[in-house]
Amino acid sequence: MPRFSANISTLFREFPMRERIAQANAAGFDAIEIQFPYGHDPKSLRSRLAATGLSLVLMNFPAGDLMDGGEGLAAIPGCEAEFDEALREARVFAEILRPRAMNLLAGRPGPRHGPAQCEAVFIANLRKAYALTRELGIMLLTEPVNTIDLPGFFLNGSQQTLDLADSIPDIELLMQYDLYHMQMMESDLSTRLPAVIKRVGHIQFSDVPGRTEPKRGGIDFERIFGLVDALGYAGYIGAEYFPTVPTRDSLDWLEPYRRRTG
Repeated sequence: MPRFSANISTLFREFPMRERIAQANAAGFDAIEIQFPYGHDPKSLRSRLAATGLSLVLMNFPAGDLMDGGEGLAAIPGCEAEFDEALREARVFAEILRPRAMNLLAGRPGPRHGPAQCEAVFIANLRKAYALTRELGIMLLTEPVNTIDLPGFFLNGSQQTLDLADSIPDIELLMQYDLYHMQMMESDLSTRLPAVIKRVGHIQFSDVPGRTEPKRGGIDFERIFGLVDALGYAGYIGAEYFPTVPTRDSLDWLEPYRRRTG
């Protein structure tokens, strides 16, 4: 049966961050993930995880100004020193939170940067990130992101991501496969998933369009979740959507898979 994690950066936003882990636990999720924990006290997050028994399965490396409309860090020439500082911050949080996986977002280089130069910088930074994750026993991921929501994102397709990973055989790099992004870019999830699943370390989902909860758009999640399970995927599937109703009211999709509490 699929295992689901609640992304507390997008779910339970009607509650303060300090309450969202408990809310995810009460809702029956198996684990949580968080996009960027860096504005919060990692020891407090750790204690709240311990209190519920939930684990943190995913967090991102710091991404600079990417979420504010900027280029980001990891594939951006000239940002190497800033990226090294981001790695130091990531280490502090990773050592306390011990996530199962960490995702390095490439970013969206501006037109002044050549693709070959961006790829060289990104590969160098992936090697630095891998040195950290390998030391701490954490899985390293990178994620293709659709260019409709984020024009110019450096990685935007599953094959491009796998080709990049193949070009760095000295590190262990898996793909974070977001059903929303890949439905936007590649459309046929039922065909593409079997071809890539062995190289996927984490799956996320939201419906298309709008990044909403299931049943609001065009993805048949019951079929896709069944396919992922049939393919033998052993990782987590992260609910990373923006509910159109209070989060608990958006969770009817979870009922067949819900971990019962209390």
